[in-house]
Amino acid sequence: MSQFGYAIRQLSAAQKSSKGVSLYSRYVNRPAGRVLAAAGYTLKLTPNQITLISAVFTFAGVVMIATLRPSFAVAAGIFAALVIGFALDSADGQLARLTRTGSAAGEWLDHVVDCAKMLAVHMAVLVSFYRYFGFSDPRALLLPVVFQFAAVVVFFGGILTEQLRRAARQKSDGNGPAPAPASTLRSVALLPVDYGVFCAMFLLFGSRDLFTALYCCLLVAHVLFMVAFLVKWYRELSVPGR
Repeated sequence: MSQFGYAIRQLSAAQKSSKGVSLYSRYVNRPAGRVLAAAGYTLKLTPNQITLISAVFTFAGVVMIATLRPSFAVAAGIFAALVIGFALDSADGQLARLTRTGSAAGEWLDHVVDCAKMLAVHMAVLVSFYRYFGFSDPRALLLPVVFQFAAVVVFFGGILTEQLRRAARQKSDGNGPAPAPASTLRSVALLPVDYGVFCAMFLLFGSRDLFTALYCCLLVAHVLFMVAFLVKWYRELSVPGR
């Protein structure tokens, strides 16, 4: 059995729960990450090396957004860089589970890179709006600022909530409630705030009107989900044993 085939089989049998995961992440990003993790295993890469390679692809896309004049050729390059970076972001955790080399330092590095990319990609959009989109109303430049705010709050809130839940489970000796099964309806509903869908939006980067319209739609979705998530997480953490 080849190392790649072995890794694929092992990873397929040890996937994380799909609860709270959108359809894109469940059926596109995780399977792509599984293939990349198997490739990393074959090449004897470490999870941290995969994380750094992910950052290289993602920030290459960020640089293209900020420095290149929008066109559909540029859009394809941006999409490819961002979506590969996202798949590698899934691969590092899968490789860590396969090789049992997960660590607090690795988790820290992964989250720092994730936070940095969320900050950087919207700053790059802001630069592109200013340099190339020619908006007559300067208030349009606030759109990436608001989007960045909502995305980072959701990301940080989700990470902190999971850490607090983990600490509560450890304190209660793991006797918390059983996780609810994954819901297809919820997976569909989460698509507007999935980073993979955000990456796909850049396929329209060559059209100012289409890109701006979809960017605004996803912005509204992020703000609404931010409010809903914050209320939900606060309520859950307020209940003992959750």
